[in-house]
Amino acid sequence: MIKIILKRGRDESLRRFHPWVFSGAIADVQGNPSEGDLVSVHASDGECLAYGHFQVGSIAVRVLSFDDSALSPGFWEVMLSRALQVRVSTGLHHMSDSTGVSEASREISTNCYRLVHGEGDNLPGLIIDYYDGVCVIQAHSVGMFRAKKQISDALQKVYGPDLKAVYDKSSGTAPFKAGLELVDGYLYKKEGFNDDEQIVIENGQKFMVNWTEGQKTGFFLDQRDNRALVGQMAKGRNVLNLFCYTGGFSIYALANGAEHVDSVDSSKKAMMMVDRNVEINGFDSSRHTSLCCDAIDYLKNVPEGKYDLMIVDPPAFAKHRGALKNALRAYQRLNAAAISKVAPGGLVFTYSCSQVVDKEAFALAVFSAAAQTGRSVRILDRLNQPCDHSVNIYHPEGEYLKGLLLYVE
Repeated sequence: MIKIILKRGRDESLRRFHPWVFSGAIADVQGNPSEGDLVSVHASDGECLAYGHFQVGSIAVRVLSFDDSALSPGFWEVMLSRALQVRVSTGLHHMSDSTGVSEASREISTNCYRLVHGEGDNLPGLIIDYYDGVCVIQAHSVGMFRAKKQISDALQKVYGPDLKAVYDKSSGTAPFKAGLELVDGYLYKKEGFNDDEQIVIENGQKFMVNWTEGQKTGFFLDQRDNRALVGQMAKGRNVLNLFCYTGGFSIYALANGAEHVDSVDSSKKAMMMVDRNVEINGFDSSRHTSLCCDAIDYLKNVPEGKYDLMIVDPPAFAKHRGALKNALRAYQRLNAAAISKVAPGGLVFTYSCSQVVDKEAFALAVFSAAAQTGRSVRILDRLNQPCDHSVNIYHPEGEYLKGLLLYVE
């Protein structure tokens, strides 16, 4: 096996179980690794510290294990079983019982969740989302992309008869310069399963998920808890859902007694899915309006006081640190517009999913926005990603979703 030797004194982060080895910490590479190869990482005195996937770039190794378990033939099954057990312990997944009754046949309130969240589940570079028996994989590293067949085989063992399909959707996430054959497709299909979309349930609400054509893996599972919170506060309110995608927040608001909901997104495909989700949940279409247009432009032209609950959940404004300053300005402008337009006594749920924008920077941008409007604003709650998007305590960089619930007088 190829050995990565660290410079003297550059092993502290690995001894604290941080899952990345940066290229600047490497003194020597004993061998000629290809990107994605499993390598061992050693301190300057030769002590073996970890095993992981080698890659080209500033992050040279993504650690899979701090012992030799990554070398075991059963590694993927063990790791995926551990990840599933976390979802069982938090009530997101119900295993088949001793009578053979499967999850699919139970009366359950949620049958979709994130099974693997990269470093949060000690599998850097791997995302797996579960949609009622369909696992959608996204590999963010060459090593994970090359291991996708092993991962698919392990998923079949872990889920057993409850698994309907495994779909690889890595074409937009795997490194495109690595010369990989990036074609999305099924790695496994249960006999008789031929769907590319299906209805899933989240907290009792129904959503149509299309994993072949939708963004990411088909649905934004990271807002589950925040959608439920919107539902708790939506009764009798006129709701504006900006950057709505397939209408997750809108469906929760309608289900919990909102007077009317306007959903805004620039994607025609997304708006068509919003309308389908309204229909499959049986809501009166007169209580909902789909608006396919630019969300920021729409907000600029909204009459003051028309809405008393707004959801502001834009796509990432900063995907790297070089874009941070401009992103913070954009968050400030967007939130100033929302705060200035919401009715007195109204609520604004505002979010950032940009990993490079930390909680303090985002809160400061929203503070500046509030000050710009001159209105009295209270923070009622600070919002985060849910438990299936867990953060490895040794890898705080995994905390990316942050939000504020504002009360505006």
